[in-house]
Amino acid sequence: MILLGLSACAEATLLNYSAKSVVRSGEPPSQQAIAKGGIYKVGNPYQINGVWYYPKEDPNYDETGIGSWYGEQFHGKATANGEIFDMNEVTAAHPTLPMPSLVRVTNLENGRTIVVRVNDRGPYANGRVIDLSRRSAQLVGYERQGTAKVRVQYIGPAPLAGDTGTQMAMRSGVDERPSAAPRGGVSAEALPPPPGVRGRSGDVVRPAPSQPSAMEVLAAQNAQSPQPTGAPGELITKAELSHQTPQVGPARGGQIYVQVGAFTLHENAHKLAAQMSLLGPSNVSSTFVNRQEFFRVRLGPFNQVTQADQVLQQAINNGQTNARIVVE
Repeated sequence: MILLGLSACAEATLLNYSAKSVVRSGEPPSQQAIAKGGIYKVGNPYQINGVWYYPKEDPNYDETGIGSWYGEQFHGKATANGEIFDMNEVTAAHPTLPMPSLVRVTNLENGRTIVVRVNDRGPYANGRVIDLSRRSAQLVGYERQGTAKVRVQYIGPAPLAGDTGTQMAMRSGVDERPSAAPRGGVSAEALPPPPGVRGRSGDVVRPAPSQPSAMEVLAAQNAQSPQPTGAPGELITKAELSHQTPQVGPARGGQIYVQVGAFTLHENAHKLAAQMSLLGPSNVSSTFVNRQEFFRVRLGPFNQVTQADQVLQQAINNGQTNARIVVE
């Protein structure tokens, strides 16, 4: 049995400042969605450059990887759910999470954390886990360098932009998903993380504490700010998201790996590791998920993102199309 994580994509040419490709999702927004100012959307599985993506609702989503940002090239254009992309708002593109959603993004290199609104699909360049708007990248501190090691954690659904005008966030502790919102029927198993580290949905090695709501996160981030952040039961506006003060914690950095597979059989993992060793240092590590032991195959660690990008592309070219970059 083999379990492969969802790849962050398979595009050979990388943009320095952004990992968003001009290639769009297989399901572009309809004129009706654009006319409404955006709709709730999960979407169907789609393929970009030979890599399949499986959109789904994933309340336990918690992943590390490389973050990027996008701006002028897409400013003023429709997003995947029919909203209009504004590079000066705190939004992001994600390949599989529902739209619109709220996620917590932490720059692992400087410890900055913000809440962003996912309303677009992407990125579709190698090894990128999320594509922030320019304003979001400014807040977490990687606009100039273009990419950074990040952690992305799902918080919950965000109300549609047209439902509340400029009011964009959910009430504390209340699920404000539109009652008629469709639910995705696609499921996927992701690669297990090392012990004590959280990864993709289902990759929880130990029970996770309950996650604070977007209201609580922003309130904590702006505890020292004179600007109101919204008490439980109030709504967070676009302006508050755009002007939020990033929460600053310890910077932990982390090493970069290319994860190519996870197996329940030890010999299968070592067989793949031997095959992949031609691309770089390979190793097999063990972890338990729901009392099931998995053997993960990884290449690395790598000191630079560009090194991991090259090895990831080579792994994809060698048939490992679901290989992905992880940070730990």
